Amino acid sequence: MKMLSSTIKANTENLIPGNKVLGVAGSPRKNGNSDVLLKQVLKGVRMKSVESSFIQLRDIQFQGCIGCEKCRKDKICTGLNDGMSLTYNQIITSKGLVLVSPTHNYNITSWMKAFIDRLYCFYNFENTRPRAWSSQLADQDRKAVLVAVCEQSNKKDMGFTLEAMRVPIEALGYQVIGEQAIYRIFDKGKVKEDTESMEKAFLLGENLVKSLS
Repeated sequence: MKMLSSTIKANTENLIPGNKVLGVAGSPRKNGNSDVLLKQVLKGVRMKSVESSFIQLRDIQFQGCIGCEKCRKDKICTGLNDGMSLTYNQIITSKGLVLVSPTHNYNITSWMKAFIDRLYCFYNFENTRPRAWSSQLADQDRKAVLVAVCEQSNKKDMGFTLEAMRVPIEALGYQVIGEQAIYRIFDKGKVKEDTESMEKAFLLGENLVKSLS
């Protein structure tokens, strides 16, 4: 396990954030509305000739934070070795971040929650009570856009979906420069027919790139 921890640390040490964008989708449904919207945001990113990549959380095997606290010493998650371990270099080296999640039970999906929880390893804690903290990702001009999709018709039905992404991401040091809440969409890929929502998603990608310049 000690050798494994050293490998994970070595793969993420001395990485420098650049003007790249990482998209993360938290939907369990392949080619659903969240997938369509993520692709549309990244299309706007590519239109500005900026490198982008994406992660479909349903396609990687990983689990949520287990609270082992090894990251307080190692500055990266070494208590688990799974699909999430392979994403940290993308997170660190991409100043731009796109998070997309459908609403599940008034909140983000369990996949998106587990992903955000595994970003806990980027916090630095001091030995005070309560513990003072800072983020390794802060002060690096990191920017983010958030997209949430809800079958129902109003903000109350969407619940905490946007907030559950925004609050922890801002705490980590990202400036959220745009959000999109889409209502009354459920049928697979139906959002493609919503011209206004598709245009807004595209503009989110373009605006994200502009904010990184």
